[in-house]
Amino acid sequence: DVQPQAVDIGELEPVGEEIQLENPYRLAGGEQYELAQTVGASGYNSNCARCHGLEAISGGIAPDLRLLEDGEFGDEWYMERVLNGYTQNGAYKMPPFAEILSQEAMWAIRSYTETRPRDDI
Repeated sequence: DVQPQAVDIGELEPVGEEIQLENPYRLAGGEQYELAQTVGASGYNSNCARCHGLEAISGGIAPDLRLLEDGEFGDEWYMERVLNGYTQNGAYKMPPFAEILSQEAMWAIRSYTETRPRDDI
């Protein structure tokens, strides 16, 4: 299914209404970060893998998300792109997910991609 899919955030702690600028699950660490990675794997596979590649390894259609900068700068760029999508010459290359995914789901996906192995990059 190429339609964006909702993500079951399960037991993830809510992060509030205000958009966070840095991954709150990474900052919390421990069980929440581990849970976010698991939730994020499912969310990634349902919404991102078709373009960004299985297991976050790009096949060339879209950027390899493992290459995003670590930390706050990479988090801000990621959230901007996921919320608003990306257009080129008036056509969406990536749809906006602001009305589809919760902030918790977006950060869970980031938690998954930022912990994928980078050995083969």
